Amino acid sequence: MEEAIVAALKTVFDPEIPINIYDLGLIYRVDVDGGDVQIDITFTAPNCPAADFIIEDVRMKIEAVEGVKSVQINTVFEPEWDRDMMTDEAKLELGLL
Repeated sequence: MEEAIVAALKTVFDPEIPINIYDLGLIYRVDVDGGDVQIDITFTAPNCPAADFIIEDVRMKIEAVEGVKSVQINTVFEPEWDRDMMTDEAKLELGLL
């Protein structure tokens, strides 16, 4: 189920950056316990104007994964996000490699 959840997370995009939130390094934790899912998410800035939109998109896409009964999304800012948290693919897409 965790692989399906990660695949679903890779379909969620920050509207200002053409990279999915998983490859951007915004997902800090995915914990699956039976059908209960807990996700720790951060943003590139604490006052991200798209935060509510992104969280709702994550919730809808994770709830659609077969076997998921509940989703809890925790917004965290520790550790603080930085570019080193992005995958190499994301860095390449943004011209940082």
